[in-house]
Amino acid sequence: MIIVLKPGVAKDEIEFITEKIRLLGLIPHISTGEERTIIGVIGDENKLREAPLSAMAGVESVMPIVKPYKMASRDFTGKDTIIKIKDVQIGGNVLHFFAGPCTVEDEKSTMQIAEFLQQKHIRIMRGGAFKPRTSPYAFQGLGLEGLKILRRAADAYNLIIVTEVMAMRDIDDVVKYADIIQVGARNVQNFTLLKELGSVPRPVLLKRGLATKIEEWLMSAEYIMSEGNKEVILCERGIRTFETATDPSHGVGVRQYIPQMVYAAIASGSDGILLEVHPDPDAAMVDGAQTVDFHEFTVICDSAKKVAHAINKEIACL
Repeated sequence: MIIVLKPGVAKDEIEFITEKIRLLGLIPHISTGEERTIIGVIGDENKLREAPLSAMAGVESVMPIVKPYKMASRDFTGKDTIIKIKDVQIGGNVLHFFAGPCTVEDEKSTMQIAEFLQQKHIRIMRGGAFKPRTSPYAFQGLGLEGLKILRRAADAYNLIIVTEVMAMRDIDDVVKYADIIQVGARNVQNFTLLKELGSVPRPVLLKRGLATKIEEWLMSAEYIMSEGNKEVILCERGIRTFETATDPSHGVGVRQYIPQMVYAAIASGSDGILLEVHPDPDAAMVDGAQTVDFHEFTVICDSAKKVAHAINKEIACL
């Protein structure tokens, strides 16, 4: 349920309405826009029938949210989400690259990538410490040591770290070392994990699942948000079809098509681009075929700025 308040509504009127909602056993969430303030209500909406909220002072209208996801609905907030981490803002007029290796391989290469990103004015570095792999025999990441390497690289080059959490037992370690917690495609419907991440003091980057419908994806975001964490970043990583030759997973999964996918994502209005970067992609331990090297990234960056300018956006990239 959404309660739309009248322009210029008094503070004490807002407090009276929200207190009435709480007394009904419901949870109010206030969102203040340039022209209107709205109160989103979470809980059993049947209880609202016990209170004539539409007749209260300061209330303009009361509307139901028909979508199954509530807090993840634009109806609920009425404005774009802005996430601030240190001096970096995600959302708004500046687009960010989330760049780095698919997985942390060692300290030397991680520091090399971090230094390159700093030189390119990239502020957000991605890298996997825990890697979900199709084969149980494939490299699974460095785990805790990988997290420590990422943190040292971030501190040395003033970067923000994005890394994936795979299991509840690893949440505390990931929160300790990372700035943004990633939920990968294979965990998008791990609802127990999502609910736990709803109470952590970190933004969550939620990837779309391999065959997840948009509604299912947003319901996964709802699990996080309903537990109190409103800072959710939706990452469209590409879904899987039955045609393996054109699998668009991870964009396209083929290096030569990555630039076009980047430009298309920017033109669509994205707030960020997740991109795998490695000094020698052919020697990368994981996903080298869909990773670009430093020169290729520079070329992408230069052209991406032109696309962004065409839609009145800037890119944090030199």
